[in-house]
Amino acid sequence: MASSSEQCRFLDDLKRSRVRITLSDTQISGVVQRITQKKTVMLEDVSEVKSGRKFPGVKIIFGHEILKVELNRSANRDKLFSEEHKSELHSFRKKIADDDDGVDEGSVSYVVIDALHEKFGPAVMHIQQQKVIGIGADVFGQIAQERLCWLQVATKKIVYLFDILLLGGQAFKNGLGMILENPHVLKVLHDCRCIARCLRAEFRVNLTNVFDTQVADLMLFYSETGGFLPDRVSSLQEVLRLHLKLPASDLTPLCSKERHRKECPEVWYVRPSPPALMNVMAASVRHLLPLRLVLLDALMSDYTILVDAYMSSYHDQSLHIEQSEWTLPAEAEELLCVRQERMDWAARRYSLTDAGLLRRSSFNTRTDSASDIS
Repeated sequence: MASSSEQCRFLDDLKRSRVRITLSDTQISGVVQRITQKKTVMLEDVSEVKSGRKFPGVKIIFGHEILKVELNRSANRDKLFSEEHKSELHSFRKKIADDDDGVDEGSVSYVVIDALHEKFGPAVMHIQQQKVIGIGADVFGQIAQERLCWLQVATKKIVYLFDILLLGGQAFKNGLGMILENPHVLKVLHDCRCIARCLRAEFRVNLTNVFDTQVADLMLFYSETGGFLPDRVSSLQEVLRLHLKLPASDLTPLCSKERHRKECPEVWYVRPSPPALMNVMAASVRHLLPLRLVLLDALMSDYTILVDAYMSSYHDQSLHIEQSEWTLPAEAEELLCVRQERMDWAARRYSLTDAGLLRRSSFNTRTDSASDIS
């Protein structure tokens, strides 16, 4: 039996070769674009051998469907492919080395990982060294029948796009699962429910140590309105616009992704994935790390204000001579007044649903009066 490294080299050698594949009901011919460890084959320039009928785009054939494969490969292809791959791998490693150079967020780039050799190992090792990462996913199918197609992992400068449709469960057994379950690596997501459900159901991976930006936005709304809840949660583009003040041009890719998800959800099955779509996937996670910091600061604002009040009040010790050190300070009691003011402000600015929730869409942006809070 061949070793795993020998299998990898064999599968690698087949790339860009024209093959004839016998299926249970027909024979097809095409040029190999990708082959996974589970023998899933992606072919381009595909035609049916008997009729000559051509199939547009790329055709994915799963290993269990294949009865026979016949190879017809040019003699000089190996050397050319080897040199091309060496150059690509060198460029990839340089991107990783540059990740800690402190370049600003505008220079974020993405790397596609669609095979378990060469790029996969260095990518996993690099991610394991991070304390905080951004996570995103693209899923096809309804709840309870969802299939994870792409997993995005964002570091400070690089976004890795893991093609889970091709990598399969081996991606998680070879490092991704350990990262996602590591309690010492913080994962920043927007709405972790779907990805947590998919990881558990498909790959038995339990996501841990999560900062959910949708939950943080919800908690901030609750605090700023004195205890009201909104009638709906916010989308990622809404949270980015509100808290990071991103211009509309930066949010366009996210709007495009949402449109694709609604109009053509099977787009995540397309291979090769169009560059424009991969840009959209990278854009969906590139701002998660700075967004977390802004949301944390906002969530901690009441705490910071109360600490400042403690510091200011104790400049005048005469006010506290008769107080025990365990007595609740008056500054803390003022939080009740602040909460009531926020509730009154929210009631003036939003309309209520029958369930007592605030309609986000009804927010009144009129100029504050002197009695309104800022």
